[in-house]
Amino acid sequence: MTDITGANYIGFSKSKLSDRNFQSFSPKDNKDIPGWFYWATEDELDKAVLLADRSFRAFQKVSYQQRALFLETIAEEIMALSDQLLEVCVSESGLPVARITGERARTCNQLRLFARLLRDGWWLDARIDTGIPERLPAPKPDIRRMFVPIGPVAVFGASNFPLAFSTAGGDTASALAAGCPVILKIHPAHPGTSELVATAILKAAKRTGMPDGVFSALHLDNEKVIRLVSHPAVRAVGFTGSRKVGLLLCNAAAARKEPIPVYAEMSSVNPVILLESALQENYAKIARELAAAFTLGAGQFCTNPGLILVTESTATDLFLEEFAKQIAKIPPANMLTCGIQQVYDEKIKGLSENPAVVLLAKTETEAKGNEGKPVAYSVDANDFLKDKSLSAEIFGPQTLIVKCADTNDLFEVLESLEGQLTASLHAAEQDVEIIEKLITITTQKAGRIIFGGYPTGVEVCDAMQHGGPFPSTSDSRSTSVGSAAIYRFARPVAYQDFPDQFLPEALQNKNPLALLRLVNGSWTNEQL
Repeated sequence: MTDITGANYIGFSKSKLSDRNFQSFSPKDNKDIPGWFYWATEDELDKAVLLADRSFRAFQKVSYQQRALFLETIAEEIMALSDQLLEVCVSESGLPVARITGERARTCNQLRLFARLLRDGWWLDARIDTGIPERLPAPKPDIRRMFVPIGPVAVFGASNFPLAFSTAGGDTASALAAGCPVILKIHPAHPGTSELVATAILKAAKRTGMPDGVFSALHLDNEKVIRLVSHPAVRAVGFTGSRKVGLLLCNAAAARKEPIPVYAEMSSVNPVILLESALQENYAKIARELAAAFTLGAGQFCTNPGLILVTESTATDLFLEEFAKQIAKIPPANMLTCGIQQVYDEKIKGLSENPAVVLLAKTETEAKGNEGKPVAYSVDANDFLKDKSLSAEIFGPQTLIVKCADTNDLFEVLESLEGQLTASLHAAEQDVEIIEKLITITTQKAGRIIFGGYPTGVEVCDAMQHGGPFPSTSDSRSTSVGSAAIYRFARPVAYQDFPDQFLPEALQNKNPLALLRLVNGSWTNEQL
């Protein structure tokens, strides 16, 4: 365990110094991992936030090119950690090496994505609306608008993605890209992993000359979590986790003297709609792929398909029979923490005791230790509509099939659902009227709609939307994946009648990065 302390990095030591210390835990081996970590004090938390606030003035003035180099250098430093990072992360998460290797690549690629975004310049949405002094009856002012960073951001590491949604994950990458310092609340499930990645970020900051305080990482208990969100220097929050904690953060941010936005990704069951026409053509293939999708990573994905909607038919019966066979063959898999596994078992027990719910299939292999057992249940649409608890997320390898008498039942079930990250539709193209109605409903219910596929696997790209209506996220207008994630941590500012020399470079007349310029009464694109 590396001994790292100081202004930017708080929370790690080689030995047990006090009762404030704790150890990380291996969910696979079911035992503590050697080495100690300690909870930050109030003074240490305040120091980190004030350093971030102080660094903001300098960091927002760092050129986009230099900021891009910073992000690329973080990726380099993460890769330089080599097998050490993989070994520690596998030990703390219980996830397989292949999964962590892929997640490391995703983490580095999204850092590079934001670096490219900074160099391209289009994300600034720079708009130049030139003045017309001679206009009557009143002169038209010169107005120029672009996005600027919002200020220090509190980021909460996620349990299910120890790399891609944690220390150097999408929230951190997009905040730094926007020009915002980051104060990271480390997830206690992977402190050693966070130590290594935080070290990589600090090395990259030093190599590229970033201001002191641009990044800090701390272990915070529940009381200090609220202190972080309530700190007047913090200007926004990025969070991925449970609805309970997400709402706690939203309420704390709203109760401030000056409320701030909380971008919380919370809960989603990601309905998959299987029309009879699709099952008639491919019931065996869909059964095989869907069984693999809802059990992938022990079902510990925010896009896990936890709800399957079908209409009664012979094709549906064939699908359910094959689906049950596929589930029986899938072995239990390790869950991220003991607590997550225990909550999963409790919720599965609750489902099994519900008289309206029927067990469809479960794995034939017994679970050991902290493993989660793949299982599927079914329920009649009328019973589903009567019991709102059946539409709640269960974090783990479980799914619920809702049997609808016809498409009208199916529409009613869809309309009853809360906001979702995703909704997936399997249908034959001849079902035009049904498909169009389903698209109308799901567009209002979800942030990403998938045709003929499954929601697991979120591509990191410019067009991705990973966010949807409440409670899947606290702000359906935002995304936590893809280049548009940067807009969570930026705000528009308009400059009116400024001399060119005092304008940001992107808005100046000479060689501007402006994407939009009003010329002769119409908008045109500028060459970057």
